[in-house]
Order: sequence, then structure tokens, then C-alpha cells
Amino acid sequence: MEQATLIQQGIDLLIYGMGTVFVFLTVLVAVTRLMSTLVQRAVPDTADVTAAETPNDQIDRVIQVAINLYRKQHH
Repeated sequence: MEQATLIQQGIDLLIYGMGTVFVFLTVLVAVTRLMSTLVQRAVPDTADVTAAETPNDQIDRVIQVAINLYRKQHH
């Protein structure tokens, strides 16, 4: 009889623990989706990136020259 009580307590604890984790994760997903929606409304769409924000050809050439000089010095 004592063994059955111990098993029942283990099963109760298992169900309580899994239920707690399930509820926590469900709330976490809901809050994350809510925050995502709020941020998307608050921050303007950044899909329209202008060409001025990207490195231009001159910067690319300077970077390439620096890489070439570094490789020559270390080979």
C-alpha cells in the first residue's frame, strides 16, 4: 500500500510539473508574439534601405587593397 501511494505522489508531481512548464511556455509564446506585433507597429519598415547606407565602390576598393597588403606581408 505504501508503494502505491509513493507511485501516485510521483505521478501527481509529474503532472503538476509538466502542466506548469506547459502553461509557462504557452504564456511565453503569447507574450513574445504580442511584443513582436507591438514592435512591428512602433518601428517603421526597414525594408527600404537606400544605396547611401551600403558601402560604395571606393570603400570596397580600399578594403580590398588593405587585404592584399596584409596578405603580402604575412606570406
